[in-house]
Amino acid sequence: MYEIIIIGAGSVGTPTAMSLAERGIRTLVIDSGSSAGQGNNKCAIGGIRATHSDQAKVALSLHSLKTFSTWEEAHGDDIGWHMGGYTFVAYTEAISESLQEIIPGQQKAGLNIGWHDSDEIKKLVPGINPNGLLGGTFSPEDGSASPMESCYAFYRHAVKQGAEFHFGETVTSIKKKGTFTITTDKGEYEAAQVINCAGSFAREIGAMVGVDLPVYPDMHEAGITEPVKRFFNPMVVDISRTAGSANYYFYQYSTGQVVFCITPDPPELGKGTEETSVFLPQVARRMVKLYPRLANIKVRRIWRGCYPQTPDGTPILGQAGPEGFFVAAGMCGQGFMLGPGVGEVMARLATDQSTEQDRMVLNAMRLDREFIGTEVLK
Repeated sequence: MYEIIIIGAGSVGTPTAMSLAERGIRTLVIDSGSSAGQGNNKCAIGGIRATHSDQAKVALSLHSLKTFSTWEEAHGDDIGWHMGGYTFVAYTEAISESLQEIIPGQQKAGLNIGWHDSDEIKKLVPGINPNGLLGGTFSPEDGSASPMESCYAFYRHAVKQGAEFHFGETVTSIKKKGTFTITTDKGEYEAAQVINCAGSFAREIGAMVGVDLPVYPDMHEAGITEPVKRFFNPMVVDISRTAGSANYYFYQYSTGQVVFCITPDPPELGKGTEETSVFLPQVARRMVKLYPRLANIKVRRIWRGCYPQTPDGTPILGQAGPEGFFVAAGMCGQGFMLGPGVGEVMARLATDQSTEQDRMVLNAMRLDREFIGTEVLK
């Protein structure tokens, strides 16, 4: 018998297992993939930011940033960490005002961020389109890392600390009679507690214990270029809307490739992973207009993954349904950057060690909240 079973070995489940194992909790992780991070984690583009407008997300991400930025020093693994920062640029008065309005709240939550005028943004992103540029925010301690290298590093550390992982197993039922009995297509396991970290399949797992989780995956595409000598540092985010897209963002990875993604508008619901012919022309036009220096760089490949969305763009964390059943799902495409922070909060919750900050996060992300509005920087 295990103390805790985690369903899902991805961006959230793996660091959660690591946090539990570090506390000496006998933990089993079950995943249908062949190894850690084979779901949405390997589709992530690698951005890691605490630049959110929501205080709970800032708190989770600040912890995650500490984990990513100190990982190689603490554990010896090169996970591709690069502290290039994030800049949200503004070309309209409405976006400029929106970005500046939330800075005091971000700073109060502990985020190192400030407003920079157009001349300063042009220095941060040399060659950015100056026409109509009003300025932007810059958070220098945000950065990027390799999703796969990071997930494998967390997995190796979790195993070293005593966690077990069963790959290639699909959960078929969850029953509770005192303890939980989890049945897969290969076996049966018992535990006192269960944590649902199943990403795009979190709703199906919740339904097995009578919990209706409003998690609805939608599909996003991303791409990567050939490697070139570094010519800019921060992740560049443009939240302006155009026909077919809500925003887009790109950065230069630690080994020189430019990685990019776009948010479809309206959302494309589903779990499909096949690329489309629409994405690359659409995102290329937006990127080159904003940053003309990208015009002649060669794209190596594109891919498609899923964002497990909630109605308000905020994750669901905490107790849900039968006692001992926990949820860490609906990361809305931010599971990689939130994962280590979520893992710590869930580990403390499951072991009755929640802090005051944890309770703030859990209250903001509880299942029984009103799912209204969306985060400004979603």
